[in-house]
Parts: sequence; C-alpha cells; structure tokens
Amino acid sequence: METASSTALLPEAFQGARDDITEQMGLVWQQIKAPVIVPLLRLAVFLCLAMSLMLFVEKVYMAVVIVILKLFGKCPEKRYKWEPMRDDLELGNSAYPMVLVQIPMYNEKEVYQLSIGAACGLSWPSDRIIIQVLDDSTDPVIKDLVELECQRWASKGINIKYEIRDNRNGYKAGALKEGMKHSYVKDCDYVAIFDADFQPEPDFLWRTVPFLVRNSELALVQARWKFANSDECLMTRMQEMSLDYHFTVEQEVGSSTYAFFGFNGTAGVWRISALNEAGGWKDRTTVEDMDLAVRASLKGWKFVFLGDLKVKNELPSTLKAYRYQQHRWSCGPANLFRKMLLEIVRNKKVSLFKKAHVIYNFFFVRKIVAHIVTFVFYCLVIPATVLVPEVEIPKWGAVYIPSIITLLNAVGTPRSLHLLVFWILFENVMSLHRTKATFIGLLEAGRVNEWVVTEKLGDVSKTKVAAKAARKPRIKIGDRLHLLELGVGAYLFFCGCYDVAFGKNHYFIYLFLQAIAFFIVGFGYVGTFVSHS
Repeated sequence: METASSTALLPEAFQGARDDITEQMGLVWQQIKAPVIVPLLRLAVFLCLAMSLMLFVEKVYMAVVIVILKLFGKCPEKRYKWEPMRDDLELGNSAYPMVLVQIPMYNEKEVYQLSIGAACGLSWPSDRIIIQVLDDSTDPVIKDLVELECQRWASKGINIKYEIRDNRNGYKAGALKEGMKHSYVKDCDYVAIFDADFQPEPDFLWRTVPFLVRNSELALVQARWKFANSDECLMTRMQEMSLDYHFTVEQEVGSSTYAFFGFNGTAGVWRISALNEAGGWKDRTTVEDMDLAVRASLKGWKFVFLGDLKVKNELPSTLKAYRYQQHRWSCGPANLFRKMLLEIVRNKKVSLFKKAHVIYNFFFVRKIVAHIVTFVFYCLVIPATVLVPEVEIPKWGAVYIPSIITLLNAVGTPRSLHLLVFWILFENVMSLHRTKATFIGLLEAGRVNEWVVTEKLGDVSKTKVAAKAARKPRIKIGDRLHLLELGVGAYLFFCGCYDVAFGKNHYFIYLFLQAIAFFIVGFGYVGTFVSHS
C-alpha cells in the first residue's frame, strides 16, 4: 500500500520540480530583462533601422537613376563610339583584332559540350580568334571527354587549344592566369571569358568588340545573363528575380553613372592591356572577377554594361549548389572589402566621388549592410521585440521601408510579381547564410577561401530527366536536414505563438509564414534533389 501511494506521488513531485524550474527561469528573465535585454535590444533596433535607411536610400537612388535613363538616357551605342566592324580590302582579316576566348572548367560533364560548341560557333574571322579550354578537371574520364571534344572541333578547322595544369592552385583565377601565360596569347588584343555553362550567341563578338576598338578608355564590356532553366522550380524563379534586379538596375546604374560595376566573371570581354595593367588575375579571394574590376577601375579604366545583349546560362537548381554559390558570392566581396579599403582610400587616379561610390555604395551598403540587415532585423530583432514588448519598432521601419525596398527589387522581373511573397520569405532564409558568409569574409575566418564549383545539370531537358530519375533516391538524413534553418524556424515559431497569446502588433502572421519557410528549407524541400549514388 505504501509503495502504491509513493508511486502515485512521484508525478506530483516531478510536476512541482518542473514548476519550480519554470518559476526560477521566469525570475531570472525578469531580473536581467530591464537592465540588460531591453537596452541591448533597443541598440539593435537603432542599428537595424539605420542600416534599413541606408539600404532604402540606395534603392531609391538607383530607382531614380533608372527612371531618368529610361526617359532621357542614351543607350551604350550612343554614349560611346560604336560602329560595326567592316572589311578592309587592303588589310584583309588583319584589320580585325585578335580575340582570345577562355572557357575555364572543372569536372563539367553535363555542360562541356554546350559551352565549347557555343564558343566555337562564335562568328569572327577564323584566323583572328583562339578558343582556349582551361580544364582543371580531376576526373580522368571527364578530362578525356573534354579533350576529345576539343579535338573534334579542331578537326573542323577551329583554332582551339586544350590546356591543363598539374594543380588547382588559385582555382578559377589560377586557371585564367596560367592561360594568359601561353605564347600565342601575346598576339591577342582582347579576351572573352565564358564559364562552362554559358552559351553566347554567334554575334556576341560583333556586338561587344567594337566598343573596345573605338573607345580606348574602355577596359570591359559586360553582357547580361539569360537563364535557361529559370522555370525549373520555384527556387530558380526566386534566383531569377534577384539576378534580374542585379543586372537591370545595379549593373545599369553603375555603368551609366560611374562607368564602374563588378565584373560578373563571365559573359564579358576584357582589353588585355587593361587586365595586365591592373595586375592580372589574383586568387586572394573567392571573387577574382570583382577583385580585377576594382583594381582596373582604380587605374582609371571604364566599363560598359550591355543590357540588351544576353548570354544563356544555367541557375543552380539544387539547394546544396545554391548555398555554396551564395557563400562564395557573400564571403568574397566582404573579404575583398577588408583587403582593399585602404588601397581605395589612398588611390589618387580616380575622383573622390568615385572612391566614395566604390566604398560606400558598391561595397558597404550592397555587399555588407544588405545581407546583415535582412537577417538580423527581419529574422532576429523583430521577433525578439515580441518577447520584449518594452521595445517598439516604428511602423515606418517595420512595414513601410521593407515594403518599398521589396517593390523596388521586384521591378527587374515583372512576370514574377505574383511570387513576391515567396521571394521575400526565401530571401530572408538565404540571408542566414549570406550574413554568416559576410562575417567570415570580414573576419577572415575558417571558410573564407572555400571554393566549391557550382554544380550544373545541363540544359532544361536534361535537368528534368535527372529530376524525374531522382524522385525516389536513397536519401541520407544529413543530406536533407539543415540544423541552422530549423533552429531559426523554431525560434520564429515560438515568437509567433507568444505573439498570438500576449502580443498586440500582429507580427505572428509574418512570423508563422517565415518560420514555415525556414522549416521547408531546413528539411530540404526546396529546389531539385539529385542523387549521386
């Protein structure tokens, strides 16, 4: 009987202990809330609002410039001297400049034929063009396939060079740098660069090279990207929205105002003398393209962006590939900013306004503030104010500014306006990795020089076949679960529940939607899933 009564009392004892722990936690929270949490959260809100205002002013400025350009601006062909290349009866083909076309690749089994075929199909006098395939592949089978493809085009009379090296030092920058050392490159005036998934149209050189020939101050002609697989899945549509804004607004504004923007690493043509004057390719960061562009700009060279010239390429359609790409694209610029800040400040060749533009607009606001404020403000600070009602965020900071920034971002892809809510939620999720990568770059932490080549699946039809074939793969739990996203999702969900019970700002609608987005990505249900088994 005594045993039975003591057993019955056990749950009550546990319940009492649990109540005591809850009460103690509540007391601790109340004791540190007023003197510590509230002031820290108020400081965080102030900093986030300041960063939001910086980003807002930048977005409005670029929008105003774009409107002026649309109404009164001149197209690149009118801003610079441009006329088509013409035959010279006396000089013959020697009247045309010598063009080198570089295609760096690394284990590109799915796309090597597309890129090599497109490069070999470029229309230009055959004795004034050299196709250079820079193959860093470590898979001997893929290496053999790429070499055979080059031999096949060579047998058709194409001047194509297959170049390999015995290491991968410097990754893409190292390959491009080695490619420029070959003796036949000395005869070349310009170099066009295409990543392995890019397929330029035959008239690409006819539309770009004349800018460099007629304008001695120009160092770079950059084309826009066109996405072959943007309709592959919702994740590729989200990427298209972000990248369309980058090209139609950011690149256009930079080109038309300061004749400066970041080289996109592909689908561009460089004046080789400018490239060499700037110091050539450097592998000190994972954004060798941006590094070269900034150094060339500091030498006084100008760039032009051609928004109506599009080069087809592929967006990463797996979450793993996209995360690696975004890490590189966020970490690299932050690390380059750290390395080049003093160099930019001390430069005496460019104007004070251009230096201010590069430091503040190009680097600080777009490459650092934009990532940090998106994650810290919308995914950490705003939810935290639900738990600490003493700290309030003005409506202009929590609602109006984010709404205007979002609408301005959406102008690049009008066909996807109906996906705006999904885009906001997805971008907030990805801002977790971009913020993390930004701090790694600024602090030069462990993964600062990590370079993982973005996985390509080939053209749209190939991707669909791969996706169908992989619908029932043997999936390891580790391949699907992403603990950081799940952790942030749980935090947002908890804050949403707390807001439903005790809140007054109705943030729970946003918090629940954003939590669901984090959970979807956290469980790996975004993009396509390709089995490599």
